[in-house]
Amino acid sequence: MTLSDDAARTYELDRRHVFHSWSAQAHLTPTVLTAAEGCYVWDGEGNRLLDFSSMMVNTNIGHQHPKVVAAIQAQAATMCTVAPHFANDARSEAARLISERTPGELDTIFFTNGGADAVEHAVRMARLHTGRYKVLTRYRSYHGGTETAVNLTGDPRRWPNDHGNAGVVHFFGPFLYRSEFHAHDEAQETERALSHLARTIEMEGPATIAAIVLESVPGTAGIMVPTPEYLRGVRELCDRYGIVFIADEVMSGFGRTGKWFAIQHFDVVPDLLTFAKGVNSGYVPLGGVAISPAIAASFAQRPYPGGLTYSGHPLAAAAAVATITAMHEEGIVDNAFDIGARVLGPGLRDLAARHPSIGEVRGIGVFWAIELVRDRVTREPLAPYGGTSPAMTELVAACRAGGVLPFVNFNRLHVVPPCVISEAEAKEGLAILDQALNVADAHTVDAR
Repeated sequence: MTLSDDAARTYELDRRHVFHSWSAQAHLTPTVLTAAEGCYVWDGEGNRLLDFSSMMVNTNIGHQHPKVVAAIQAQAATMCTVAPHFANDARSEAARLISERTPGELDTIFFTNGGADAVEHAVRMARLHTGRYKVLTRYRSYHGGTETAVNLTGDPRRWPNDHGNAGVVHFFGPFLYRSEFHAHDEAQETERALSHLARTIEMEGPATIAAIVLESVPGTAGIMVPTPEYLRGVRELCDRYGIVFIADEVMSGFGRTGKWFAIQHFDVVPDLLTFAKGVNSGYVPLGGVAISPAIAASFAQRPYPGGLTYSGHPLAAAAAVATITAMHEEGIVDNAFDIGARVLGPGLRDLAARHPSIGEVRGIGVFWAIELVRDRVTREPLAPYGGTSPAMTELVAACRAGGVLPFVNFNRLHVVPPCVISEAEAKEGLAILDQALNVADAHTVDAR
């Protein structure tokens, strides 16, 4: 098939005028998408693809949910924009609905335009609240592309932007499959990772550290689900030294793991919680910070030195209200947990039993990663850390040819469909992956 005339013009104008993120511009051949509905998208050649990426792991309620589309249209007919220093009904109601679902007493909401600036502002709040500057984050993490957020990031996207002067110190978190601590089981990995973090705090000087920032479940870094004991241990260390615990829920929040927020799996309450993406499925850009009473009190009598023109933008807030309401009324969070437990988890483990290219599968809800390797014994990855490989390129092409839009990062294939995915759709996607993984198997030592 070839591109339609409209799609061909879209592609031509894109290549002439659009500068794409995280890309070498001369090597791009972007896919034209022309339509979307539910868990599917259509490309410029007319192919229907099952969206196993949720775009950027954000379309939690699927594409074109009619209640959210209608809410945006209704808000646009009333008030398209308003300055942030005025109160408006959409923003107030969105804040109420979010605060009802956050853990503990994180009842004050500061709205941003997306996840990266949510993290930026959370760190700024922590630094002002504590009077300290350093921030600790883990390797194998991603926190955004703006100046502070990208320096917090613990993957190779940080390297070209990192000048070593951002006040950020990285440490190793728990990841048993590629343990930095020579651990033999999850309990040992947790104990040694906490010991490493405690020692890092001691060596950096506890009184110099404003915050520890952690993705409750790391996303693009590999979906390594921690043990409850690990996050409780981090909470205890923060309490011991007066360090602000910031939970980054930009990707893992709003149903992705089968709870409203991933940290609720672990019975831990952070001091600040950042969100974006799933809050309104990315229909209109929105993010924010949920703030504890103690930190909110820091700015009761002194101004908070930060803000955004579009903070709590009414179109975005109206989309959030409609999204959260639909998720509640339609049982979407429960569906994500159920599909993960009954379909995706068992289905992916079955694939791992039959495909030598799969070193490990891990995840929760509709938030899974397949770790692809050349050799299960040595665990040599199918693509280098921070890069790609012909094998991964061929795998992506096989997924697309079979009818799945995949999400890949380095040597991993992530299975992150919308939270509304049905059992039949999930099984359809797994069957396509089953065939595509034969391509990856051909690059393993077993195939030589």
